[in-house]
Amino acid sequence: MAKYIFLFLIVFTVGCQHKQDVKTGVDLPSKLDEVSGNEMIPNSNEIWMHNDSGDSPRIFCVNEKGELLRKIYLDAKNKDWEDITSDPKGNLYIGDFGNNNNKRKDLEILKVSHKSLSSEDVVKVKRIKFSFEDQKKFPPKKHKMHFDCEAFFYFKDNLYLFTKSRVKGDYGKTNLYKLPAKKGKHKAKKIDSFSFGEDPYSWVTGADIRDDGKQITILTQKEIWLFSDFKGDDFFNGTLSKVTFEHATQKEGICYKGNNTLLVTDENDHGRGGNLYKFKITKPEDHHGLQ
Repeated sequence: MAKYIFLFLIVFTVGCQHKQDVKTGVDLPSKLDEVSGNEMIPNSNEIWMHNDSGDSPRIFCVNEKGELLRKIYLDAKNKDWEDITSDPKGNLYIGDFGNNNNKRKDLEILKVSHKSLSSEDVVKVKRIKFSFEDQKKFPPKKHKMHFDCEAFFYFKDNLYLFTKSRVKGDYGKTNLYKLPAKKGKHKAKKIDSFSFGEDPYSWVTGADIRDDGKQITILTQKEIWLFSDFKGDDFFNGTLSKVTFEHATQKEGICYKGNNTLLVTDENDHGRGGNLYKFKITKPEDHHGLQ
């Protein structure tokens, strides 16, 4: 049964702000009470999701009503799955890179073939192992704990990772890393950084890129950030707009549906959350925000 959630949003663009009201969410299945990532494969209406650490190594396929269509088990472990993305061929990538204590040496991304997404058997995966090029100690000192990660996406044969800071007073800082989207061992190259705020609600918990590659979205627990009009992968130097929620839940997953819709999920935390939200967007330069 659909559950209606009333959200109040404030949309900011350069010198402009708008209030939006009455947004709706639908309940997700109880099996997805710790949903940590969601993704729509191009040219499909199915939404793929997964839980955080502690769940079995499985991914779930649901529709926009929140109804479970099927689930698939992977030949892997869910050490700390944090986000999911896809490439233009419909292959899925699952980020097993949650790293709260900044001491993991077994970070990897699991590639799931598009052909196996209807399999009834345990699915074999390809492993993309990596480490951050600038991490020298495991864990580093407290003021250098920037190596947790909960967000990434695929773009032009590469994977782009947005880290989550564990440094007090600098929680909103994210470092952007790039590595090849192919099996093997890689060093994730740091290419940029950005700050989304100072408090824990500014943590980066999700990210996605539009299918046409012309806009990215970054999710924190209190905001959606949109960057467009960038050159190449210089994402943070694009045109910026953002949405501020007046709705505090543990939001951890975001993806595009086409060019003008965002799907957001949050974890079920003591009876709050556990929903799939749909937001209509327009171009940031139009100054209309979400509709």
